[in-house]
Amino acid sequence: MSEVYLPEEWVECELEMLAKFIDYRGRTPKKTPNGIPLITAKNIRDGYINREPYEYIAEADYDEWMTRGIPKLGDIVITTEAPMGNVALVDIREKFALAQRAICLQCYLPEIGSYFHYALRSPMFQKLLTLNATGTTVSGIKAATLKKLNVPVPPLAEQKVIADKLDTLLAQVGKTKARLDSVPKILKRFRQAVLAAAVSGKLTKEWRELNSLDLGEWLDGFLGDFVEKPTYGSSSKSQPEGLVPVLRMGNLKNGNIDWTSLVYTSDSKEIEKYKLSAGDVLFNRTNSPELVGKTSIFRGEREAIYAGYLIRLVSKPHLNSEFLNYQLNSLDAKEYCYRVKSDGVSQSNINAQKLKAYPMSVPTMPEQVEIVRRVEELFAFADSIEQKANAALDRVNNLTQSILIKAFRGELTASWRDTSQDLISGERSAEALLKKIKAKREATKKQPKPKRRIVKKTGSRMKKQVIRVAEALRKAGEPLSGQQLLTAAGYSNDSSTEQLEQFFLDVRDALIVEKSIIKLERAEDNQDWFTLAKLSSD
Repeated sequence: MSEVYLPEEWVECELEMLAKFIDYRGRTPKKTPNGIPLITAKNIRDGYINREPYEYIAEADYDEWMTRGIPKLGDIVITTEAPMGNVALVDIREKFALAQRAICLQCYLPEIGSYFHYALRSPMFQKLLTLNATGTTVSGIKAATLKKLNVPVPPLAEQKVIADKLDTLLAQVGKTKARLDSVPKILKRFRQAVLAAAVSGKLTKEWRELNSLDLGEWLDGFLGDFVEKPTYGSSSKSQPEGLVPVLRMGNLKNGNIDWTSLVYTSDSKEIEKYKLSAGDVLFNRTNSPELVGKTSIFRGEREAIYAGYLIRLVSKPHLNSEFLNYQLNSLDAKEYCYRVKSDGVSQSNINAQKLKAYPMSVPTMPEQVEIVRRVEELFAFADSIEQKANAALDRVNNLTQSILIKAFRGELTASWRDTSQDLISGERSAEALLKKIKAKREATKKQPKPKRRIVKKTGSRMKKQVIRVAEALRKAGEPLSGQQLLTAAGYSNDSSTEQLEQFFLDVRDALIVEKSIIKLERAEDNQDWFTLAKLSSD
């Protein structure tokens, strides 16, 4: 973030200087239907940990999985891949485990956590992640790289002001965003209500009474009574390029034709046989259970044919094709399709015979025309609202980014700095804060390491209790080879990667860190032998 201008009271600092990193890469614990919640990358987003959907690991696996460290309230978690860079402040009080694609940052001073969780969400830091990511198919950031990335560090007093301001402003933005996010669902219900009123006659009830027209009764029947014989589309293979588009099920969206993601044909016989005419209604006969039966109308926008998973419906003279399109997109039609579909392994199907048996009522042509006019008018109104809501949502999303940018350029607290001259120098100094963090970091390093958890397993793994290598040599009373020492310490060949890693760390500590509690000698046959040694005097 060095290219960003910072206030003179601020400094930049590598992340590893500010927080301890807890990385859980390694063997993934077995998932269970219930137990200890496992927080995965998909739970980490928008600054907080979403409780749903939860995965679980067994209670018995929790101690082993969390030997590297347990996230605490107020810690920061960040995802390292798929997706990369999602950040959350831990607000869960109950016990939980953190999955592999997330790293926990435990700030040496807990009071700086709220500020730094926002700093990691800022567009500037997210850009740093992208620039330093590795991988082609899936981008990811290595823990060693993440530790070296810089973040801006204001004085502690200013950090608190920034965090409080962001809490307030982003909460307001979040409420606005939630309201805008609900608009499409509301409009979807509105459109379905309009269609329900249209095909039942409620939409034009007052129109009939007002015009005092002798329109006659609605005609009850089945779809097959009102359309020509339904026909299936082309089964020939399409091409990325060609003369005429071949409409497929993906091109049917919300009652209209979507002219993106097209394939083509240049076969003149296929074009002649399956050429569409304006007013043809296309029914999706094969798709997932949720999407089978979706319907759109072809309005002659351009020359096209249709593929085999679609059925073409051509209205007879007394049926308006636009009315038919609305009829088949109504909730009644969708419920009928769901009832009569035939389910396969991954797809459902509705054949032409079942489609023709759909029961429907059709008013006279003048009323059909009026229904179509009113539906189009109401749908246009809904579309305009949706466009305005989407535009507003874009502005809100940009507003979040803009607020974060201002915060971490120091612009959000510029007036605060100008009016806070009475603060003592230590509170106004980021350098003083870094010295305090450094002292806490050094004190943390000097603290004795927590005792290794004793892991007992049933089955083939770890049947014996794990003990330290020095104790194993003491009990043996003689030099041991590497394999013998592994067994004597309670490990086995089928121990997990993490368990074997602990064994080698124990050997390393005994050889180096604890000043030759054991010594390593190599025999003439190149076999390594471990022997218990006396403690050094110092």
